[in-house]
Amino acid sequence: MKYLHTMVRVHDLEASLRFYCEGLGLHEVRRKEVPEGRFTLLFLAAKESPEAELELTYNWDPETYSGGRNFGHLAFEVDDIYATCDHLQGMGITINRPPRDGRMAFVRSPDDISIELLQRGDAQPAKEPWLSMANQGSW
Repeated sequence: MKYLHTMVRVHDLEASLRFYCEGLGLHEVRRKEVPEGRFTLLFLAAKESPEAELELTYNWDPETYSGGRNFGHLAFEVDDIYATCDHLQGMGITINRPPRDGRMAFVRSPDDISIELLQRGDAQPAKEPWLSMANQGSW
């Protein structure tokens, strides 16, 4: 497994970039505008550890974040999304967002931290029981 990023939601993209880039010295790695979802993703990293990214998510429509909702999730890349989810489920861990697409799943830590699991490389072919499994709770 490879650590990918931590995601935080931000209210003011320019103020956040000023803080993280000018203040802390991170640099922008890539940016993705998603008009259909009305959000922007910015990935930042430190020069000394470019593989450990910080994802800033800016939702275009105003939203009040409470209860820690501005903290999004930790993300890990896994060799086999299905085997990883099988293993976690066997440990009694709820798969909140099953890997129906063969690429992405979400689980929660015992402290309710959202964890995103992403398939390394291309998505695996969709298969049961994951394909028919419904979401459980929130992630």
